Amino acid sequence: MLGSADDGLPPPWALLNSNESVFGPSRRARDAARACVSGIERYPEGVEATLARAIAGFHKLDPERIVVGQGADDLLSRLFRAYLGKGDQLIRSANGYLKVPNYAHANGGEVVSVDDDDLTPSVDGMIAAVTERTRVVYLANPENPAGTYLPGTEVERLHAALPDDVLLILDCAYAEYAWAGDYCPGHGLVARSANVVVCRTFSKIYGLAGARVGWAHGPRDVVDAVRRIALTFPMAGPSVAAAMAAIEDQAHVAFVRRENRALLDRFCARLARLGVDCVPSQTNFVLVRMPEAAQSESAVVALGERGIRVRRMNSPAYANCFRVSIGLRRELDATARALERHLGTAK
Repeated sequence: MLGSADDGLPPPWALLNSNESVFGPSRRARDAARACVSGIERYPEGVEATLARAIAGFHKLDPERIVVGQGADDLLSRLFRAYLGKGDQLIRSANGYLKVPNYAHANGGEVVSVDDDDLTPSVDGMIAAVTERTRVVYLANPENPAGTYLPGTEVERLHAALPDDVLLILDCAYAEYAWAGDYCPGHGLVARSANVVVCRTFSKIYGLAGARVGWAHGPRDVVDAVRRIALTFPMAGPSVAAAMAAIEDQAHVAFVRRENRALLDRFCARLARLGVDCVPSQTNFVLVRMPEAAQSESAVVALGERGIRVRRMNSPAYANCFRVSIGLRRELDATARALERHLGTAK
C-alpha cells in the first residue's frame, strides 16, 4: 500500500482512497457516542428497534420494514445468505461495486455481469440477462467506483421487467450526496412492491464509517429474514447513539452536501484544464480517467510519493483510471498540483 513503512514512501497525509467524509460526523454525534461509553460494560439491548424507529421517523417509513446492521455491507451479506443459494444467479453491472460477486460466490451463487454503457449500468442489458435461475438483481445507485447513476424512471423500468420471485437490491450508500433532479433512492418502489430492498449507510455523508451503521428498507418478510440471521447484539451502543444524534443534525448533512459538491466541481474543473477526464459523479468521489493504463499507474505512484493516497481498481475496465475521494480544499489542490507536475514531467 502507498505510504506504508517499508515501501520508502512518506506517510500519507491526504487519505483520498476510501470515500470517507473529510468533514467527519456532527459534534452532536461525537458527543452522543462519548456519553454512551460510560455504560459500555452493558450489552446494548433493543438498539435495533430504537434506531429503526428513528430512521423511520425521519424518512417517513414504516419501522417494521427497516432492519439495521454493521454497515450496508453486513446487510448485503445477510440478504445474499437469505436469498441466493447454490446454482442461483445474481445479475449485476459488470463494473459496479466490486465486492458484490464475493457475496454470491460465498453462497454458491453464479454471477452474471452485464456490460455497462460507459460505466453507467445498462437497464436493457440487465433485463435481457434474466433467466429462470435469476434470484437477485443488484444495482448500486449511484455506482461505486464510477460515481454514475440511473434516474428513478430507469430503476422503475428495471423493476417492472423482473419476475415477482426476483429480488431487486438497490444499494444507495451515496444517496444523500446525489443532487440530480431525476435521482431517487427507491423507497417509494419498496412501499409499492414485494421484491425490492433499499440499503443505505451512515458511513458516508454522516461521517460514521468507523461506527459501522447501516440500514435496509424492504418488505416485511425480507426484513424478518435478514433480522433472523443477525448476531445476537448486532450493533455497538455508541454506534447507535452516534447514528441517532446524526439523524437529528440535518444542518451538518446539508453543510457536507453543499461543500462536497462545490469541492467536486472545483477539482474536476481544474483537472479539465490539465486535459484530464473526470467521469461525471453524483457522489463524494470522482473517477479520473487517463488515456492509458501506464499513465494512470504512474500518476498514482507520483501522488503516493507526495503523501497523497488515491485508489486504483483491479478490474480491467478501470486499468486507465484511479478514484479520488473528495477531500478538503487543500488536499484536492495538492492533488491537482501534483498531477500537473507529474504530467509536465511525463511529456
